Amino acid sequence: MFEYIRSHQRLMMLLLLLIIFPSFAFFGLESYMGMGDARDTVAKVDGKEISQQELDNAQREQAERMRQMFGGQFDSSMLDTPEARKEILDDLIARRVLAAEARRNALTVSDRSLQQTIAGMGGLTLPDGRFDLERYKALLAAQGMTPEMFEASLRQDMAIQQVNAAIQNTAFAPVSLAQRLSELNEQEREAQQLVFKAADYAKQVEVTDEALQSYYAQSNEFNVPERVKAEYVVLSADALTSQITVSDADIESYYEQNKSHYGTPEQRRASHILIAVDKNAPQAEQTAAKEKAEKLLAEVKQNPQQFAELAKQNSDDPGSAERGGDLDFFSPGMMVKPFEDAAFKLKQNEISDLVQSDFGYHIIKVTAIKQAAARPLAEVKNEIGNEIRKQLVAKKFAETAEVFNDTVYEQSESLKAVADKLQLKIQTVDNLSRQADRNAGDAPYNNQRFLSALFADDSLRNKRNTEAVEVAPNTLIAGRVAEYTPASKRPFEQVKAAVRERVIQRDAMALAKAAGEAKLAALKEKDDAAGFGATQTFSRARAQGVNPALFVAVMKADTGTLPSYAGVELPNQGYTVIRLTRVVQPTNIDTAKRDAEKQQIAEVLAEEETLAYIEALKERAKVKILKPIAAKSQDGEQE
Repeated sequence: MFEYIRSHQRLMMLLLLLIIFPSFAFFGLESYMGMGDARDTVAKVDGKEISQQELDNAQREQAERMRQMFGGQFDSSMLDTPEARKEILDDLIARRVLAAEARRNALTVSDRSLQQTIAGMGGLTLPDGRFDLERYKALLAAQGMTPEMFEASLRQDMAIQQVNAAIQNTAFAPVSLAQRLSELNEQEREAQQLVFKAADYAKQVEVTDEALQSYYAQSNEFNVPERVKAEYVVLSADALTSQITVSDADIESYYEQNKSHYGTPEQRRASHILIAVDKNAPQAEQTAAKEKAEKLLAEVKQNPQQFAELAKQNSDDPGSAERGGDLDFFSPGMMVKPFEDAAFKLKQNEISDLVQSDFGYHIIKVTAIKQAAARPLAEVKNEIGNEIRKQLVAKKFAETAEVFNDTVYEQSESLKAVADKLQLKIQTVDNLSRQADRNAGDAPYNNQRFLSALFADDSLRNKRNTEAVEVAPNTLIAGRVAEYTPASKRPFEQVKAAVRERVIQRDAMALAKAAGEAKLAALKEKDDAAGFGATQTFSRARAQGVNPALFVAVMKADTGTLPSYAGVELPNQGYTVIRLTRVVQPTNIDTAKRDAEKQQIAEVLAEEETLAYIEALKERAKVKILKPIAAKSQDGEQE
C-alpha cells in the first residue's frame, strides 16, 4: 500500500530519459525559428493527422536516445534515411492505434497505479529514501511541463501497456515444440572436410592484359567519390555560456521569487490502520469493510495508546502494519488526496475519523510534525547561479540562432559576415564525401543533413552558404564549399598490381570450385573417404567459431543415408566437400534448457502476435500515408 509506494525505487533516470526528456525536451530548430509546419500532414489515423513536425520531432527524440546510449559511436545519419523514418512513422501510427484501442476497451490506469509507478522510479529520492517531490516538479518545469501533463502522458503509456500485455501474456509455446527445438539444438553431427584451396590453384591462372583491363573497367572498387574541402561555422549553446554573467543581485532576486523551490515543505509523520476494499467492490463488501473500520475507530478513540498494537493486528497495509502503521515523514503530494488532506489538518497525536480513499478506509494518527524551512541563500547560491545561467543561455541561443540563420542565408557568398557578427571561428575540413563517415564520430560536419546541404547543386555550383542545419540539440552549423573534386577512377597503372591480385584470386576460386564440384559429383556416385581430414563435431548449441557457410552446409546435409556428401564455396578461401558420417541425437534434454527454449519461443510468438494485432488495428483505423517518407534535407524539406 502506501509503504509499498515508497519502498520500491527503480529506474527513474532511465524513465526520465525515455519518457520526459525525449518526448518534450528536444523541440529543435523549428521551435525557436518557426521552420516547422504542423499542418503539413504525413499520415492520418482514423482521420486524425500526424504532422511532418511530429515526425521530425520523433526522429530527433530517437536520435537523442541513441546518442545517450552509444555516445560518440552513434551516427545520426543512420536515422536520416527513408527506411529509418518509415519505421519511426510506423511507431507513431502504432502508438495512435493502441491508444485508441485502450480507450475503446475502457482500459484505465488508477491513480494508485500511477502513483506507485512514479514513486517507484529511482533517481528522485532523498537521502533518507523518501520521494523528492520538489525535484520531480523542478525537472518537469525545466522541460515546460506540469505534473499533470507528464502524468497524463504516462497514464496513456500505461494504458497502451495494458493493451500489449493482453496479447503478450496469452502467447503459448507447446512443450512438444520446445522439446523438439531443444533436441535439434543439442543434436551433434560428425563430418569430415576435403578442402580445395584457392591458393593452390593460383599458379594455374593465366593473367592477360585483356583480363586485367576488363576487370578494371567493370569494377567500382577503384572509384574515388567526389570530395569537397569546406569551410564551416558552428553555433552552440555551450559556446555562449562564457558570454553570460550572473550577478549576486540576480541570484538574490531569483531566490526571493522562488523561495518555495529552495526549502523543505511542511512534513507530517503519521501512522494508519487500513481496512482495504476496492472502490468498485460490491456494496456488501464495502459495507462490511466500513463497519469493521468504525469498530476499530471506536477502540482507538477509547484507547489511543493501543493504536500501534491495533495496527499490527488489523491493518491491511503489510508494509506498515508490522511497524504499528508507521508511514514515516511525507510531504504534500506524496499521498492520495483524501489521506493527505486529513493528515495535514490533524494536530500532533490527534486521531482522525474514518478517511476513505481508493485503497479503502483509513484511521490516521499524526505522530510528528516538521515545519516548512527555507534553505539559506548561501547554501543554494551556486545552484541558483547555474539555473539562471542555463535559462539565459537558452534565451540567448534562441535569439542568436535566428541571427545565425538569417545571416548565412542573406549574405550567402561568405561565412565571414556571420562569423564577425557572432564572434564565431571559421573552420576548415578537407576530404568530405556525400556520406557521413562513421569513424568521424560526433564532429559537427559529420552529419548527413549537413553533407547533403554541402553537396546540393546551389552549394557546388555557386559556392553559396548552406542554410543552418541542426546537428544536435542546441547546435547549429552552416558551411560552404571551398574546393570541389569530382568523382574519378584511380589510374590503371596506379592500381594494376591490385587488379592483378583480384583477377588471380577470382580465377583461382573458380578453378577450386570446379575441382571441388567435380569431386563431389564423383563421391555421390561412389563413397571414398580418401583425402578427407579428421572428423569434426558440429552442433547448433556450440556453433561459435565455425565458418557460418560451412556450418549451414553441414546442418543442411542429407541424413537419410550416411555417409552423405555436400559442398560449399567459402569466399576467398576455396571450396569444401563435406562428408557427413554420423548424426547423434541427445539422450537427455536438460529440463531447465527446455524451459528456457519454451520461454524464448513464447516471447517470439508474443512479439509476432502483437505485431499482427497492431496491423489489424491499422486496417480498422483506416491508416493513410499521405506523402512519401524520404530523408530530410538541410532545410527540413523532404528530399
